[in-house]
Amino acid sequence: MQRVLVLDKNRQPLMPCHPARARQLLRRGKAAVFRCFPFTIILKDRESGVTQPTVLKPDPGSKTTGLALVADFARRGKVLVWAAELRHRGAAIRKALADRRAHRRFRRSKLRYRPARFDNRTRPDGWLAPSLQHRVDTTMTWVRRLMRWVPVMSLAQELARFDTQALQNPEISGIQYQQGTLFGYELREYLLEKWVRKCAYCDAENVPLTIDHIHPRSKGGSNRVSNLTLACFPCNQRKGNRDVAEFLDRDPKRLARIEAQRRAPLQDAAAVNSIRWALWRNLVATGLDVEVGTGGRTKRNRSQQQYPKEHWIDAACVGESGANVRLDPFHKPLAIQAMGHGERQRARLNRYGFPRGYKLRARSYLGFRTGDVVFCAKPKIEVFAGRVAIRFRPSFVVTGADRKVESHPKYLSMIQKGDGYAYA
Repeated sequence: MQRVLVLDKNRQPLMPCHPARARQLLRRGKAAVFRCFPFTIILKDRESGVTQPTVLKPDPGSKTTGLALVADFARRGKVLVWAAELRHRGAAIRKALADRRAHRRFRRSKLRYRPARFDNRTRPDGWLAPSLQHRVDTTMTWVRRLMRWVPVMSLAQELARFDTQALQNPEISGIQYQQGTLFGYELREYLLEKWVRKCAYCDAENVPLTIDHIHPRSKGGSNRVSNLTLACFPCNQRKGNRDVAEFLDRDPKRLARIEAQRRAPLQDAAAVNSIRWALWRNLVATGLDVEVGTGGRTKRNRSQQQYPKEHWIDAACVGESGANVRLDPFHKPLAIQAMGHGERQRARLNRYGFPRGYKLRARSYLGFRTGDVVFCAKPKIEVFAGRVAIRFRPSFVVTGADRKVESHPKYLSMIQKGDGYAYA
């Protein structure tokens, strides 16, 4: 069960408490609601308190980053007390920049008399593409927020997605990788991600998958990762030591797809590998101790404890401290969706990229602003909470978990001011 974050009367973080305890404090008037998402209370008459060592663990991902808070209790050991999944909008940023670039190029073809300006732009050291920098910034935003609301003592990050040394030929690998505790985890995790956790020969999912040589060793194939794929047990037995071209001679489309996929780079993995060091430098800059680990170790910790594959569970299992972490089976992570703070673009463009109208500069109307979380009590519909999008007329759009309603502002009541994120 998700714990409630707690602050003392001076807004200093205390240990998260059970929801039942938070309800009791609120009923007795000893606490007040400080923030709804994530739910945080502030005590009215308490100053400081005993805290346990708590580790904040971000598990960076291309689309979703897992966040976990693991507290080390003297009697119960390491326990997950809070978790969230942060969904990035890197794909939306990339598409917006591509559209802008297309419009600019089209306009240049119509306005050739203007001097070129593309040589005027410079990039500082350590520059990342905006879609990648967004992933670092949003993750660090939540790291800093949680450091203000929870007594975080240290940090842990999955720095290397795959240990490249463990992906080399066994003949040239060290004995630690052939017989050590991480044997096979790096390679298998890499293949699961590359082949989307499916059998390459029949697309079977949610079944035990084995590692298969595309070109068999008995016919000159190697142990390099580019020659390995995933296969379910029946397909692996039918293929035997035949070459993939012989095995799929009646399915040329699948053969071509396998040959293309085994050479294809991992786009999402490349994005994550691009931001890992930038995120690590930002974490080190906080001044706290930072533990690092690999994806193989994370999977080993998760599989030994028989936990399912989830971003927030991966975050809890990061590094050496991720072993023997207790999870509540009914724990539900907070879903956080990065929405942005609006657009800088002030002009509406036509299909050719030329202005056809301009947006109003005002960003709020009747006390509301796009992104605010509100209660909607419109007549004849059930009261629900959602994210509001304002219009400059008294007809706002409120988007909830399962509905989208137009409502007059008089039926809306504020829950939390917009902060660039949507919550579920």
